[in-house]
Amino acid sequence: MSEITVATTRIGRLRCTFSIVEAIGSVVLWIILTIVTLGLALIVFPYYLNRTVLNKTELLDGSGRPIGRFNCTFNIGHSIGHVILWAILIIVTLGLASFLYVYRVIRVVLNETRVEYY
Repeated sequence: MSEITVATTRIGRLRCTFSIVEAIGSVVLWIILTIVTLGLALIVFPYYLNRTVLNKTELLDGSGRPIGRFNCTFNIGHSIGHVILWAILIIVTLGLASFLYVYRVIRVVLNETRVEYY
């Protein structure tokens, strides 16, 4: 019987290149949006925060070389019904539903994320 060797690529880790300058720019933008929309922008903020961080994340192989990156294609048009439903639930429950909303946001964003290999 002969041995068959299968070469596998294992991901060593993830590397996020989201810088402090980008974070400050994002915070300034979201503060302005929050003021202009009287706080309504905060309902969609978690989606775009997670999307931004995911889009700045690379997959590294065992030796530390980049082999791919995350590409999150989420936009509010994909989930407007989801956002409206959770906004109503948060209002009706006086904010208690927001504890569950955070987890649902991550689920929605991850489901819209693909790995693009180099």
